[in-house]
Amino acid sequence: MTDEMMNLRTLVEKTPDADLLREMIGFAAQRLMELEVEGQTGAAYGEKSPERLVQRNGYRDRIWETRAGAVELRIPKLRKGTYFPGFLEPRRMAEKALTAVVQEAYVQGVSTRSVDDLVQAMGMTGISKSQVSRLCGEIDDKVKAFLARPIEGDWPYLWIDATYVKVRQNGRIVSVAVIIAVGVNNDGRREVLGMDVGPSEAETFWTAFLRKLARRGLRGVKLVVSDAHEGIKATVAKVLNATWQRCRVHFMRNALAHAGKSGRRVVSAFIATAFAQDDAEAARAQWRRVADQLRPKVPKLAAFLDEAETDVLAYMSFPAAHRAKLHSTNPLERVNGEIKRRTEVVGIFPNEDAIIRLVGAILLEQNDEWAVQRGRYMTLETIAPLSDDPIVGLPAVAG
Repeated sequence: MTDEMMNLRTLVEKTPDADLLREMIGFAAQRLMELEVEGQTGAAYGEKSPERLVQRNGYRDRIWETRAGAVELRIPKLRKGTYFPGFLEPRRMAEKALTAVVQEAYVQGVSTRSVDDLVQAMGMTGISKSQVSRLCGEIDDKVKAFLARPIEGDWPYLWIDATYVKVRQNGRIVSVAVIIAVGVNNDGRREVLGMDVGPSEAETFWTAFLRKLARRGLRGVKLVVSDAHEGIKATVAKVLNATWQRCRVHFMRNALAHAGKSGRRVVSAFIATAFAQDDAEAARAQWRRVADQLRPKVPKLAAFLDEAETDVLAYMSFPAAHRAKLHSTNPLERVNGEIKRRTEVVGIFPNEDAIIRLVGAILLEQNDEWAVQRGRYMTLETIAPLSDDPIVGLPAVAG
């Protein structure tokens, strides 16, 4: 009976009736989602009920890849909270990308012992190069389309960060930089805007990366947040004509290295008083007072504060409601943590394409998760005044 069912499915998938099968799958999936949302909201679609828990908020289009082909779904959205159908498996693509990279490394004979063990644990013995190529091609097309998509609208805030992974090049194992850019648009929504792989974080690499984003449509950037790597500041001013914010967390680590073990707690508390001020002018005044207090005993630290003042306090000139998310690259930490977790499984990548495949799939999924979140990363009311579009900056109700 099982063989007969498998043969029937194969036949259907190879005939025009596959369209009918996709329609049936789509109908069933759509009905299942409506029932799940009905249970989550406490009322059916369009029903007025005192027992309703939350209002619906339209739909989000999503393509669902099935054995019968691509099925177009409309995922319901909620005004409060989030809904995501379990049958779509939010982490599916990243897991497939990880599998593809591990397989490729295994086939090319460059995998480490841990990867060999993982391959066997996943039952992936007897892998053929054609199987690997087919799986890689399927993922690469989606990732490349995602990373090359047009960037529309204004993006007042941009966070860029880098992590390092090992890859095999010309018979040698080298460390390469993986750069990621995340932005918030004038609607207060957060998106992954791009990624790239390069030999190091040299100024030329940063310049090429930001110019690529600009060619795809990135505009309206007011503030770029990053670590203090050489060349970033000049590149940001040259390519985006934006203010640069030096990551406050990384700055504090560097500053406390000048204080010695016994003085770190006191110095940290001193510097924190500048961050606690209500506006940029007060913060700069307090910063200089702290530097002057430290100068007699710790002159190198005071000079370090003098040099870093403008870059570390840049975020204070922006809306107070945004500052907690602007002073450092912390908003990228969760993304970087997920990337590290997955890339450490691979150990040594067989080539740069494999890096883009895995990291790109992780970023694509992260972007999807942000897209279905009900709440904006920054409220529309606080971010609208930053837009270069005069229509966006108008008040919601005319005075």
